[in-house]
Amino acid sequence: MKIQIRFFASVREALKLSEETVELPATVKTVGDLRCYLRARGGAWAEVLAEGRALLMALNQEMTSADTLLSHDCEVAFFPPVTGG
Repeated sequence: MKIQIRFFASVREALKLSEETVELPATVKTVGDLRCYLRARGGAWAEVLAEGRALLMALNQEMTSADTLLSHDCEVAFFPPVTGG
């Protein structure tokens, strides 16, 4: 399955990447699986996408949770929580 991934704000800065298209193995079925798959790249990927780290995710521009299923040609975005004041 091929998907588009976008990274925003501090996530983008840490990874030095704003977006990429990836071909996923069949074992990556959910947004949470994707996060784990990317985290396995190590280095900044492991740090920024660490389990337990506050991180928001969106699927096709709608907020989502880790158990949401991915589909071919979908877009997944990762970004830090935003606070205002």
